[in-house]
Amino acid sequence: MTTDFQRGREALGARLQELRVEAGLDGKGLAERLGWHRSKVSRVQSGKQTPTLADLEAWADATGRPGVVGELRGRLAGIELHYRSWRRQLASGHRIRQEQAIAETLSTKMIRGVEMVRIPGLFQTPDYARHTFAASSEFRQTPRDVEDAVRTRIRRQEALYTPGKSFKFLLWEGALYARTTSPAVHAAQMDRLISLVGLDTVELGVVPLTADLRRAPSHGFWIYDRRLVIVETISTEMWLDDEESVQLYERAWSWFAESAVYGPSAQRLIDRVRGALDVA
Repeated sequence: MTTDFQRGREALGARLQELRVEAGLDGKGLAERLGWHRSKVSRVQSGKQTPTLADLEAWADATGRPGVVGELRGRLAGIELHYRSWRRQLASGHRIRQEQAIAETLSTKMIRGVEMVRIPGLFQTPDYARHTFAASSEFRQTPRDVEDAVRTRIRRQEALYTPGKSFKFLLWEGALYARTTSPAVHAAQMDRLISLVGLDTVELGVVPLTADLRRAPSHGFWIYDRRLVIVETISTEMWLDDEESVQLYERAWSWFAESAVYGPSAQRLIDRVRGALDVA
């Protein structure tokens, strides 16, 4: 499926190819000037690889067109507005991204979310969040600002107690069992979820592993009012604000919600996981 992101990469690649041709260079010649492998030139030109800003500056210099850097930077920014690599977002650590999350939460009346394999950040205990950030920093090899990130995430949770806001989340039951922390920390996290069931601003549904599903789940996502959808992958965070995408994810949320249980039924599922941990 062709996406706006892919079309943007292909358009940028075509422009870079145009600059190469105008400079009278073939792929091999440009690669030699840049000190790149020829395959990288090919991938960038074909839209199969997103160039960095440094790549664009080097390309402009190598083709004798340093004056087009501003244009190329604008094209790249247009792509990254919706598709943001974690490597760049977390270049200074996790706290800044959590500050962005606070801003989005403050400007949103209703957040709907689906999580398949983890507890939503809005519901995490400090210890669970601490482990999450530490593991993310190690995996992505980004700066460790774990304590600052934890404090910011917990500050974001103040919105859960703001009158007029609404948080509607669906958890796949398997997410309750996905233990990435010690049993004690995981147990405390289950206690936290149980305490949130019944809060007037929170609607927490759990989709049982045995539930009949209208559509098989794929990945987690968050919907901010009806203006924005945020989807996380291993390497990228997508911010989708076009009407077609928002409607599609709203439909996905609604279909998944049909299979969820709420209130005491949700608490029993969570409590069953809590009890299996054998922690006092």
